[in-house]
Amino acid sequence: MDQQLLLYTSLSFIIILILACYKLFFQTKKRHYKNLPPSPPSHPIIGHLHLLKPPLHRALHILSSKYGDVFTLWLGSRRAVIVSSPSVVEECFTTNDIVFANRPPFLMGKHVGYNYTTILSSSYGDHWRNLRRIGAIEIFSSARLNLFLDIRKDEIKRLLFKISRSRSSRVELKSKLQELSFNIVLRMVAGKRYYGDDVTDEEEAEKFREIMKEVLANSGAGNPANFLPILNWIPNGYEKKVKRLAKKTDSFFQGLIEEQRSNKDGKRNTIIDHLLSLQESQPEYYTDQIIKGFVLILLFAGTDTSAVTLEWAMSNLLNHPYVLTKVKAELDSQIGQQQLVDESDLSKLPYLQCIISETLRLYPAGPLLVPHYSSNDCTIGGYDVPCDTILLVNAWAIHRDPKLWDDVESFKPERFENINGDEEGYKLMTFGLGRRACPGKALAQRMMGLTLGSLIQCFDWERVDDDKIDMAEGKGLSMPKAVPLEALFKARPIMRNFFSQSINNDI
Repeated sequence: MDQQLLLYTSLSFIIILILACYKLFFQTKKRHYKNLPPSPPSHPIIGHLHLLKPPLHRALHILSSKYGDVFTLWLGSRRAVIVSSPSVVEECFTTNDIVFANRPPFLMGKHVGYNYTTILSSSYGDHWRNLRRIGAIEIFSSARLNLFLDIRKDEIKRLLFKISRSRSSRVELKSKLQELSFNIVLRMVAGKRYYGDDVTDEEEAEKFREIMKEVLANSGAGNPANFLPILNWIPNGYEKKVKRLAKKTDSFFQGLIEEQRSNKDGKRNTIIDHLLSLQESQPEYYTDQIIKGFVLILLFAGTDTSAVTLEWAMSNLLNHPYVLTKVKAELDSQIGQQQLVDESDLSKLPYLQCIISETLRLYPAGPLLVPHYSSNDCTIGGYDVPCDTILLVNAWAIHRDPKLWDDVESFKPERFENINGDEEGYKLMTFGLGRRACPGKALAQRMMGLTLGSLIQCFDWERVDDDKIDMAEGKGLSMPKAVPLEALFKARPIMRNFFSQSINNDI
């Protein structure tokens, strides 16, 4: 009984202490700023965390309809400002671009992201500028991407062949698109295939797949432990899981580096191998940790997002047969059925590009973009925004704002005809904005354009029944479909004319 009394007394004291600190913290913070963005009523300790219901972009959109295009939420002890106005977004990433060039210090960035040293999680400064330079010149340049063209073409041919050899005319596309995107990036990074048929090493592949599942499940800002440090005191809590994941991830990627470093059969055309060759002359820049950080971000940010966008695009095409007919006619007139579409052909396929843009408008793979973090006090939309504030841009809400777009909920690729990127301004922001916009945009555009064009060129597609494809959103950072896409397919003449002759050589 005495032990129980002591326990209850201790818990009561801790709660009272937390409440007192909470009140002192919030009162101190609020005294210094007189024109903060409006905010809903909050609860002690948790702030507004109880309002963050999935899907988060929709919950924030509902709040913005009541509190305006710029409003404040307290996520535990951290302040966040949510923006849903293109004019304010422009202000954030022009006038205040340097102020918002940092990233919030989330636990994944600390442990899995090598103490905030990756290009995604690092603070703005000399280190980040060096990472950006390495990425722009050594990984994402046109010359470097061109070197990996054969990998992208080969993996897409494998996908087409696998679909054509299905036992039935019905195929589930979600898993196949995920396998495609992962294998493309893995072959670029390390020269390996870990998904589908013909994997490089089954045991190694299984370890990698488990690691990526854990990384995707634990990433993002959604876990309350990022905002309520007390939750990390719980045995086997979130931070302890992330620490264990970090050890597994680091060990696996170090193994990839050591394998390529000790390769005695000559150098391979991989990103790891290229960075290791640069390490020999500039070891202070190209450390193993920097190389592992690039591998992590390429696999995390460059795979699931592309696969999800392609699945949404195919779903939209099946729900709008007239669009599918129109883009098929474009491919037939520009490319025909005698040769496969190539990346060099994408500039001749403007309607295909419009379909991808419209898909990204309605179903952005990053509906809230990657969070930013203010390094200084600033003003946006006429409001004071203090230092150390998380900035969340609700791109999904802006993409569906009826004041900016006609017939906003409809899938209309034609809205992007005769519009260049500059005219889209701050209405369409699928790859982020400002100096911390996605450096892999060109790779994503190549992968999505070539894959979608190939699927349309090589097969006739239909829904499995008269019902429209379910377009409900599932849970996840990249806004995946709730129900994986299944469709009926029929091979077009190019599959017989081309693959019957070349499949043995190419696959």
